[in-house]
Amino acid sequence: MKRYLACSEYIDWKHPLVLAKAAELAEGCLSDELIAKRCFGFVRDAIKHSWDFRMNPVTCKASDVLQHGTGYCYAKAHLLAALLRANGIPAGLCYQRLTVETDGPPYCLHGLNAVYLQKHGWYRIDARGNKQGVNAGFTPPTEQLAFAIVDAHEQDLPGIYAQPLPIITDTLTRYSTFEEVYRNLPDKGVMPINKPSNSHQAIENK
Repeated sequence: MKRYLACSEYIDWKHPLVLAKAAELAEGCLSDELIAKRCFGFVRDAIKHSWDFRMNPVTCKASDVLQHGTGYCYAKAHLLAALLRANGIPAGLCYQRLTVETDGPPYCLHGLNAVYLQKHGWYRIDARGNKQGVNAGFTPPTEQLAFAIVDAHEQDLPGIYAQPLPIITDTLTRYSTFEEVYRNLPDKGVMPINKPSNSHQAIENK
């Protein structure tokens, strides 16, 4: 579990702002599940999705997401992982491949999280932010994600990543406006799955 508690360049949970917010969210909580629920609710509702709100700057580091109050789904996932790790709760990153619009190409990656809860084990959560047609929640052990897989070329990418995919961080650090990111959303072809997709086996970035 150590790699799912690590501080890194983009999940920089030792930053003073992140530590302070993590402590604030955990105050009075008696279980890891309640802490995780509060952290999830904060990132989902208080941090504005860059495209939904047409907001700059483009953020990637957890501390920058917190400071500016905005981020794409990937960046929001970095912040949620950081807040959870700051509270000693193992957390990783998960990805889906989804259509950009309603169906068919183009496709892009979508970022979300998995948190390890003592009572339930690994549990996926999606804090991208709710809107019309999107209603993600924290309801363990039942997943309530933002998006379902409905297209033959969509996919829940297998595994739980300890650190962001390079294609994600490259996109978020290369482009300076939310419009540029939207025009260049990262994509990854459908990956072979050797185990059932609902196993969500933990893996480490190579």
